[in-house]
Parts: sequence; C-alpha cells; structure tokens
Amino acid sequence: MSTTRPYSPGDRGPEPGGASGASEGGVPGTGESEEGGVPAVMGAPVPASAGASASSSAGQTAAPAAPAASEGRRQVRVLSFEDASGVVPLARDFTREALYAWGWLPSATADQRAAAEDVLLVVSELVTNACLHAEGPDELRIAFERKVIRLEVSDRGNGQPAPRTPHRAGRPGGHGMFIVQRLCLDWGVLRTPGVAGKRVWAELGAPG
Repeated sequence: MSTTRPYSPGDRGPEPGGASGASEGGVPGTGESEEGGVPAVMGAPVPASAGASASSSAGQTAAPAAPAASEGRRQVRVLSFEDASGVVPLARDFTREALYAWGWLPSATADQRAAAEDVLLVVSELVTNACLHAEGPDELRIAFERKVIRLEVSDRGNGQPAPRTPHRAGRPGGHGMFIVQRLCLDWGVLRTPGVAGKRVWAELGAPG
C-alpha cells in the first residue's frame, strides 16, 4: 500500500464539491479486533443519552458493549455499507457506539465532549465525501489505540480528496476535507497497487 500525499496540508488542489450533505447506501457489517484487542460487537447498546444506535437503525439485536480499550491495546470495529441506505446517520450511530465502548462517551468535561463531537463530524464528512465523489463508501473502519482514534472510509473511486484552495467559508460546498484537515492530527489516502479504489484515513486524539 502507499500513502498518497502529493500536496502539503492546506495546498492539495481543488475539491469538486462539499462533503456536508445527506448520502445514500449503508448497512452494518461485522466487528473485529486486532493485535490483542477485545472483539468489537455489532449492535452494542448505547445509553439513552446517545440517541438512536446503529443496531436500532438496522433492526439488529442488541448485544453487550465491549469494555473500554486498555492503554496500548488496539481496538477495531468495522461497518460494511453494502446494499443499504442512509449511510451518514448509520456511520455516526456506529461510531457513537464505539465511543461509548471505548470511554470517550459519556463525556465528563467540555473538552471530552468536543473531542467526541469532532470524531462524529469527521466520520460524517468522510462518508459524505465518498458519496458525492466516489459513488458511495464500501466500509468504515474505526481503530482506537493509545488515545488516538483512526477512521478509515474505503470506496472504489479513483479521485484524490482535497480541500478546496483557497477556502472561502461563505461559499457553498467544498468544506468537507477542509474540516477534516482542521480537526485531525493527520489524514491521507491509502491505495493498493493494481486495485481500484482507496481508503481515506484520518486520526484524532483524545483530550488530555
């Protein structure tokens, strides 16, 4: 695999459109763990304060939530978007479940709440961008290790995500990847030689 980083942050060329609207296509997939992590469980229940869960959206049976990740242990959850609709709310609900399981929610401080909201916003932008420019996402992968959450959205598109340059806040559209760039520790694109499509990844850190 290779990381495609042709431009420095803030200078990645024009973006065809925004990544902040509704989208189509998505169903939950199966959870998994890596490198000794606790197995992720699809449909894990979310406290009432979290709103609708991915399990309720997809009509699946709820299962006990996985325990919070321990320091240094990698936790991974995967959501497949094959043959379904409403991928943005589905992705947000799935991500919210993971945040509860890994201790990012419920938030005890304003900083913790803001960090969780940033993760949900970045998920929305990455999934929507795939809908607008790559015929929809294939999969969402969420990993948590050492106070960093890594988001990966895979699709079959060949385009290069990029913040629109120059960015104009009052201009409609073109804000999705700019938001990702501003909120994340880092982000990029992974491609496998000879295989169509890509994975757009972004990493965000826990407060404190």
